[in-house]
Amino acid sequence: MKTRTVREVLAAAVLALVVGVPALVTTLHAQQPAQGKQGFPDLVGLLKATPGVIGVDAARTMSGKQVIFAWFENKKAVLNWYYSDAHQALMQQLAGSMRRPGGPLADVPDDGRPVLAIASLTMPSSAAPGNAADLRTTISQIAIELYAPLPGGLAVGGRFGPSTMPVPGLIDLPAATLGAASAK
Repeated sequence: MKTRTVREVLAAAVLALVVGVPALVTTLHAQQPAQGKQGFPDLVGLLKATPGVIGVDAARTMSGKQVIFAWFENKKAVLNWYYSDAHQALMQQLAGSMRRPGGPLADVPDDGRPVLAIASLTMPSSAAPGNAADLRTTISQIAIELYAPLPGGLAVGGRFGPSTMPVPGLIDLPAATLGAASAK
């Protein structure tokens, strides 16, 4: 029982690094002045250029978390990002030789469904952005969560996720529907 728990914790940590590090580096990249970016890659741009990525967005929550949302067509698309040169370099810098037991996304079904990766991280307010070697010491919280769309939902005038992402049973109405409803 303890071995399984340790394995699951290690797997969660590796997955957090795999998906969350791009969010951290993107956050640090965005917070630094243009002349002081110190060579951080444009991870949002790199994610968008990855085959099978159908959308990327970033936000800051009320609690101070930096969040990146990356929508992938399917598991294969997530693995395209995982094995990209940019991601592999970040993994090497931040995780060294630590890897998820069983390989990346070992427990994610290969059923062709879209995958949403949400990476959130919090940096202490006293943390000053530095170079990539300092990233491990500037994170007080990091989490990676994977989701797949459930059937149903409602979108009026647009969606949070990419409009090209299939969502079974989604009711997708034009913005004019809102005006028509309030006029009654």
